[in-house]
Amino acid sequence: MGAREDGTAGGRGTGHGTRRGTGRGPAPWVTPLYVGALQFGALATARLPAPRRTALLRAHSTNVANLRAGRWGTLATSAAFVEEPLPLAYGAALLATLGAAEVRWGTARAATVFAAGHMGASLLVYAGLRARRGGGARPAARAPGGDGGTAHAVDVGASYGFYATLGALAASLPHRGARAAATGGLLALGAVPVVRRGRTFTDVGHLTALVLGVGMGVAGATVRGRVPATGWRRLGPVASTTPARSGAVGAGPAAVRRGAGSAHGGIASPRGVV
Repeated sequence: MGAREDGTAGGRGTGHGTRRGTGRGPAPWVTPLYVGALQFGALATARLPAPRRTALLRAHSTNVANLRAGRWGTLATSAAFVEEPLPLAYGAALLATLGAAEVRWGTARAATVFAAGHMGASLLVYAGLRARRGGGARPAARAPGGDGGTAHAVDVGASYGFYATLGALAASLPHRGARAAATGGLLALGAVPVVRRGRTFTDVGHLTALVLGVGMGVAGATVRGRVPATGWRRLGPVASTTPARSGAVGAGPAAVRRGAGSAHGGIASPRGVV
């Protein structure tokens, strides 16, 4: 238990207030575990016979066949598998992006953004493929996954959640110019594969996840800007300069009541009386 600069006692609540004020949290721990599990899982599945490996990945894919059959659990399990071991550059980018989000927002919010981007993009891509199939149009390109085509494609990985987290981080940068440049640049890069010939549904999914992430980043910044700061950091200095506190020193009970009432519109403040 220590003392703060404003005279209030520090402790467990003080630590939380300091992290909110500085925008920094503890070191990330979920991100390294998740990325490490992805890599070890990919190395393990790579040792399986090819037919068994493909069957395993298809069983956890958010493809049209699984979702149409009501296998909604694949929306979660698909993020736990990747088709190949992570390349060094992609693994480092995934670790850095998810780790930065966990440090800045905390584990719970970072996981929420990742999950919302992954599941939201998967569902929107599924809806688009179903609508296109219902309209009689053929897929623009066959996705990876062998002879099953798009409906039975292998569609696993962390890329949708990665793109969503990256978009949310860009849209929540504190500097307006950097925020606009980062958001616009990411959206432009995400749109390039979509407008080219030979695009796949995963290209559309990446852009969709990026847009969802930008939306979540903008919404989070708007909420934080509208909700006033609370807690010991704000209440301490305000209470210490209240006229009721200065009027209560050696002035007797009547002065205490008059000072508290005038300072708070007729409602006595317990902090001012004490």
